[in-house]
Amino acid sequence: MPTNILALDIAGNPFDWIPPQEAVLYYAMGKVAWELGERELLFRGGFSRSGVQSRILVKPIIAVAGSEIMARMLRKELPLGHRNHLLFKRDRYTCAYCGDCLTHRELSRDHILPQSRGGRDTWMNCVTACLRCNQDKGDKLVHHFRPLLYVPYVPCRAEHYLLSGRNVLADQHDYLSARLPKHSRLL
Repeated sequence: MPTNILALDIAGNPFDWIPPQEAVLYYAMGKVAWELGERELLFRGGFSRSGVQSRILVKPIIAVAGSEIMARMLRKELPLGHRNHLLFKRDRYTCAYCGDCLTHRELSRDHILPQSRGGRDTWMNCVTACLRCNQDKGDKLVHHFRPLLYVPYVPCRAEHYLLSGRNVLADQHDYLSARLPKHSRLL
């Protein structure tokens, strides 16, 4: 599986996982302000008239300069998404009601304030629940069912990118985990 590049704004804030080919474009346009990481991906391009082939080395973490990047980052929300994998990772695959640590297939998304009562699909209103607890709770309010064993929260940008990254390299993991609040450094 190909590794994505962690793209940062000029201040070092993550704004996206991008494919290496997109990173090559930033390098070619001269928009990479700085880069980090030991591993390099080599991309070869066309040949010049003198017969020299162009080469671009891409690092796993790049800071991209430019106002369009800042605008893109500000527009990009940190969504919970329709699939549950980010929620389950945030909650460490643990049911918020019984505390069982289970597999993805044995878990579901529970709305603290049920959708039938106006609850929304947000980080603060959703927790991981085992199938049994979610079914038993139904559309009850939490105080009519069981207390939550942990409190939901909105992941910071760094944690969101750790949760959403696939095939995260050690350099990328170290960079993001260094930006986590001290209470979240369990990843």
